[in-house]
Amino acid sequence: MKKKIIFIMPSMFMGGAERSLIGILNTIDYEKYEVSLFLYRHEGEFLRLIPPQVKILPLMEEYETFDVPIKKLLFSKKWKYGMARILAKIYMKIHCIRTHERAGVWMAMQYISKALLSYLPQIPGKYDLGISFLGIPDVLIEKIDAEVKVAWNHTDYSILNPDKKRDKEIYSQIDYIVSVSEMCTCQFKKVYPEFARKAITIENLLNIELLTEQAKKVIYDMPRNGHKYILLSIGRYSDAKNFDNIPTICKIIREMGVDIIWYIIGYGAEERLIRQRIEEEKMEEFVILLGKRSNPYPYIKKCDIYVQPSRYEGKAVTVREAQILQKPVVITNFPTAYSQLRDDVDGIIVPMDNRGCAEGITELILNKQKRNRLIENCRKTNYSNLDELEKLYMLMKD
Repeated sequence: MKKKIIFIMPSMFMGGAERSLIGILNTIDYEKYEVSLFLYRHEGEFLRLIPPQVKILPLMEEYETFDVPIKKLLFSKKWKYGMARILAKIYMKIHCIRTHERAGVWMAMQYISKALLSYLPQIPGKYDLGISFLGIPDVLIEKIDAEVKVAWNHTDYSILNPDKKRDKEIYSQIDYIVSVSEMCTCQFKKVYPEFARKAITIENLLNIELLTEQAKKVIYDMPRNGHKYILLSIGRYSDAKNFDNIPTICKIIREMGVDIIWYIIGYGAEERLIRQRIEEEKMEEFVILLGKRSNPYPYIKKCDIYVQPSRYEGKAVTVREAQILQKPVVITNFPTAYSQLRDDVDGIIVPMDNRGCAEGITELILNKQKRNRLIENCRKTNYSNLDELEKLYMLMKD
């Protein structure tokens, strides 16, 4: 009899966690496992990439209220959900005043999720393994009947500003906390040493054959435009990715006499800020926002250097994808950087500040021998990690 697994996700819009989930879903052994996926919203570019063997559970409109604007909720039959989210904001502010803690995205999600939880229906089915793949895992605890419950962590936990009391309430009811790199696991253990025995690492799974095949597509919307070098960055337009500093970094590189054009693939709340910085630095010709691309691999294949200038990361899927496609990779020295690549072997780590980052990129561009060495090391490295899937299977009880 097949073991039953359920994954919980907010949606399937383009992002690192969503791409990571697609990697898992494309490598699971469906002869042995029956897989269900519960989405709060049946939306996103990656919906079409979900394998046909996966059972997508019916939409429950109550779960959509996590993302519907509060004003819209208040003037609908779901007004109580809007009120719950307003109260969540108030309770979070009171908590921050009392504790002098700084509110952040994670804390806001904690309070919203807790406020809505009592209004949400039970998710049908009984499962051997339940996985909250992104976000606060209290829905998994309260609304899923699973023998083993797992929370997935995609980021450097030391950067988050959670309500630790709420986190502890949740993680005390979780069987395992999976992080996507050893460094992320270590950081989680430092924040919550009492849950160290529950913390394990399962790296992002990548289907190399599929990735390589998708990279063969011909693209015409990332032209060189007469410039000598194409740089590329991919990710959400968010504070974590640090794309708002790319115009300044690009300007410094060009002032050093290096002729580059820098493309950015992604979307998100900071698009207006990034465009504003592009205008301020007069980089309209040299920093180009491409928006969403559900298949980024032809773009990675076409670029000369892939750059991930993040302020913090869990483990950037795109860095590994660029290495698989044998591209010189540059990342900034964020806390988990050394779990992403081998510095000066299959990529380089540069300073976080704009000047240091620009100088590091420039040095690599001007050193063709070094670029070729990075490319060759990527070519010789086996980045396949399908054995990570065995760790997932082992979480289930016999």
